[in-house]
Amino acid sequence: MSAQGRGGADVTALHQGLEDAEALLSGAGSAVDQAAVLAERGRAVARPREEPRAAGLPVVAFRLGGERYAVEVGAVFQVVEATGLSPLPATPQWVLGAVVARTRVVPVLDLRALLGLEGGGMSDLSKIIVLEHEGELFGIAVEDLDGRVDLDRETLATPADGPFVWIAPDRLALLDLARIGAPASRGG
Repeated sequence: MSAQGRGGADVTALHQGLEDAEALLSGAGSAVDQAAVLAERGRAVARPREEPRAAGLPVVAFRLGGERYAVEVGAVFQVVEATGLSPLPATPQWVLGAVVARTRVVPVLDLRALLGLEGGGMSDLSKIIVLEHEGELFGIAVEDLDGRVDLDRETLATPADGPFVWIAPDRLALLDLARIGAPASRGG
């Protein structure tokens, strides 16, 4: 009868394997046996510890105005706290202000105004996702950050309208940064 450890591992067999390996490496076995043990240990160490991720579309998901949106991970330059937002006078309503991201001053857009969403005040915004699109940096203020999500490309649908690239079955909408537009392309 063997002792079972956590997770159903056969502890007795594990101890026996360790003792056999020790005996081989301490000189009780041949050089060929020692090389085989070392090669097996090398293979065990080289194995990935996590399962490889499915070939999905990696996005950063967030919440705004009661809806879930996302941007592609590759477009994210930095995520900063919204408390660092400074107002910019005489700017359009869709520009909330500016924030410093890695020593660069970056304009921050209000997606609520751009998407026609009902929105609360500035106190509802907790994070700013700084994006890089076509060489330009700009931020979008969000209420809550869900983090990285891998979307299954097979389940994504093309949206009927709006500044979106894809819509996931759970209504997560991937923003089309070209259609939202960097501040320079909007004239502000």
